[in-house]
Amino acid sequence: MTTTIDTGSTTSTETIVAVAARELAGKRRVFAGVGLPTLAVDLARHTSNPDVELIYESGVCGAHPSAMAEGIADSVVVSGAESVLSMAALFGYVLQGGNVDVGFLGAAQIDRTGSLNTSFIGDWKNPTVRLPGAGGAVEIIANAAEIFVVMRRHDLSSFPAELDFCTSPSPARAHASGKGIMPAGAGVTKVFTNLGVLTHQGPGGELELTSVHEGISVDQVRESTGWDLAVAEHVTITTPPSSTEIDLLRNTIDKVRLYLR
Repeated sequence: MTTTIDTGSTTSTETIVAVAARELAGKRRVFAGVGLPTLAVDLARHTSNPDVELIYESGVCGAHPSAMAEGIADSVVVSGAESVLSMAALFGYVLQGGNVDVGFLGAAQIDRTGSLNTSFIGDWKNPTVRLPGAGGAVEIIANAAEIFVVMRRHDLSSFPAELDFCTSPSPARAHASGKGIMPAGAGVTKVFTNLGVLTHQGPGGELELTSVHEGISVDQVRESTGWDLAVAEHVTITTPPSSTEIDLLRNTIDKVRLYLR
C-alpha cells in the first residue's frame, strides 16, 4: 500500500535535515555529533550517500546503526560497526591524521566566521543557561576537512555579533590570535538553519547567505542575524523536502520522534 505524505505540513526540522543530507552527497567520512547531525547522516545513508562512513566520538568508525541513536555510545551505534577505537586512536589517528571529510556539529551560537559556543549563554559568572561544553568539537572543527553546522533557530541570540563564549574557534579566529597550532581544516563551510543556508569557502572570510527556504526573504534572514550578513549575488530558493525524504524521516529513521519536532 502506498503511503501519502502531506508535504504541506513539513516542519522546519525536516527541512533543515533534508537540505543538510543532500549536501553530504560524495562525502566519504563524516564525524557526526548527536541530534540533528545524526538525523541528517541517517537520511543521507538512505538517499544521497548510501556509502558514507559514519564516525562517532565514542570511537565507533564505520557505524551501521539499526535504529535511531540516542547518543554517541548507544548500542545501536556500536553493533555492526566496522571498528571501535580508543579515544586516543580516534582523535590522534583518524581525526588529527586528516581522515575526516566532514565534521557535522550543532551549537547554541555561531558567529560570522564560524566560531561556535556550546558552553553557556549569558554572563561568565552568572550564566542564564549552562550548556554541555566542548566535547570533541574543538578537535573536530580544527582537523576535519570542513564543518557542517545545524541550527534549529536563526535569530539574534543564536547568531550574535559576539559570542557569549567561544568554545570552538574558527580557523579565522585561531589565526587572528596567533597562538598555538593552527587548524588544518577549512572550518565551517555550511550552516543549515530554519531560514536558509549560509556558506563560505573559508578558512578566511565570513559566512554568506546563499539560499533561503520557501516563504523566507533575504531581509528576514538579515534582520535575524546579529551582524551585517553578507549575501550572495544569486540567492537560491531551497528545494523543499520530498515526500520520500519526509516519509523516511517520520516512518523509518525517527519513528519515536527523538529529534523530529
